[in-house]
Amino acid sequence: MVTKKTELWILWPFVTVWNLLALILNITGRVLAGTLGVGLMIVGVALTMTVAGAPVGIPFAILGLLLIIRSIF
Repeated sequence: MVTKKTELWILWPFVTVWNLLALILNITGRVLAGTLGVGLMIVGVALTMTVAGAPVGIPFAILGLLLIIRSIF
């Protein structure tokens, strides 16, 4: 839980820019995790369709699904 700290009024532009950069990095990380999750799911399903690749494909698909769920919530 993040507590609200009191800043000096003269530093509010720097605090605002810092918070904006943190928000942009947070959103970028979610998009990257979702994209990586979709890619892993596609590779996992493709490997699962080959019988020999099923032991590797199923964990890839599960990991991709977990990454997508994590990027949503």
